[in-house]
Amino acid sequence: MAIDLRSDTVTQPSAGMRDAIAHALVGDDVYGDDPTVNSLEERLAKMFGKEAGLFSPTGSLANQLAIRLLVAPGEELIAETNSHIVRAELGAAAAFSGVTTRTWPAKRGLLKASDALEIARPDSGPYLVSTTAIAVENTHNFGGGTVQPLLEMQELRKGADEMGLSLHLDAARIWNAHIASGVSFFDYGKYFDTISVCLSKGLGAPVGSLMLSTKERVAKARVWRKRYGAGMRQVGLLAAAGHYALDHNIARLADDHRRAKELATTIAAIDSSLIDVSGVETNIVGLDLTSLPFSASELSVRCRENGLWISALGPKYARLVTHMDFDDSQLLQAKEILKKALVA
Repeated sequence: MAIDLRSDTVTQPSAGMRDAIAHALVGDDVYGDDPTVNSLEERLAKMFGKEAGLFSPTGSLANQLAIRLLVAPGEELIAETNSHIVRAELGAAAAFSGVTTRTWPAKRGLLKASDALEIARPDSGPYLVSTTAIAVENTHNFGGGTVQPLLEMQELRKGADEMGLSLHLDAARIWNAHIASGVSFFDYGKYFDTISVCLSKGLGAPVGSLMLSTKERVAKARVWRKRYGAGMRQVGLLAAAGHYALDHNIARLADDHRRAKELATTIAAIDSSLIDVSGVETNIVGLDLTSLPFSASELSVRCRENGLWISALGPKYARLVTHMDFDDSQLLQAKEILKKALVA
């Protein structure tokens, strides 16, 4: 059986999660009648210190609903150059909402409040685009699972308030950030106007993300969710998986982080130019193959031929992501496969 480290979205629902799904109380969520969805929305809003939440099928949609509420058509959202919103949502902010984006570069996606604030241009008048919101990703996917510093978020909030800007947190993997840093969900959430969280990355749910904010924003987002074709009926079946994930699968993320660090250590021992082990904080292992004579796609093929699936996300960038279905026995196998595959 192949070892799949393409993403932490490839997990299978556990027996306990399947049982929770099978016994979920459900109703019609378009009418607001699904008790399991309602309780999940309330639970997560409370965890992050927000008034309300809205269940959505994907993290991209949760992000886009939030952006729509913070940035008017023709206005500007700024974000880090390799953030998910900018690179991996297929221009949705422009296509759906008429929102433009501008970016600042950051090594490993690591937030420095000054980087964002220096390029922000609010109230730019009738001839230039005005910045109205800033997005932060925590953990930063393409940065290699980077955990964003709380102090920088505090500084960003202070500066944003002075400029009259809103803040959105793409918190798809906030669970990993919490385990790695010890910072509470409430403390992460209090600096942002809108938040998206994902239940199918790391926590093992089959589907589901939520957008969190004020009651007023969530009510507006509910209309846009329906308009985008994502009004769902007896979706409490999926919300039950989310409840189970929150109950059982947060603390165990420490195992994913440990295994990712072990993979990184093994890879660095082969060639230290491939990865900086100190930068592996959570469950993502990103490899810079610049010094090797083959591409990330070729490495992916080499690994797959030996039973290890990894992602090629650029000509010379490969990614491995540990998750709840990847155990210590598979870790040993993956190390041996990588030792062979990385030999030029």
